[in-house]
Amino acid sequence: MSHAENCIFCKIIAGQIPSKKVYEDEELFAFHDINPAAPVHFLIVPKRHFKNLMDANSQDEAILGRMLTIAPRLAIEQGCRPGESGGFRVVINNGADGGQEVYHLHMHIMGGPRPWKKN
Repeated sequence: MSHAENCIFCKIIAGQIPSKKVYEDEELFAFHDINPAAPVHFLIVPKRHFKNLMDANSQDEAILGRMLTIAPRLAIEQGCRPGESGGFRVVINNGADGGQEVYHLHMHIMGGPRPWKKN
């Protein structure tokens, strides 16, 4: 498993920095965002370090697919409403122009009442 020495997410995965864990298996780690933008807001990260989607290649297809397929189950478990009237948002920021702040690929899952909807 590849880790970056100064990566905050690698340190969270290794248990060196505390987090509120949502899920863990041999390849993925999910934890609550420390600055939530929605009532339900957690991150799904691969345990193997790579910077972002721009660094991903064909060997990463399986892990990227797993991240997307586990998201709905975890979202519902964390309190998102199922079905068409419910749902959740999936966001992956890539690079500086894409708003990425931590350079370890991560997927934000946000749900609950839509705080991003303008009234």
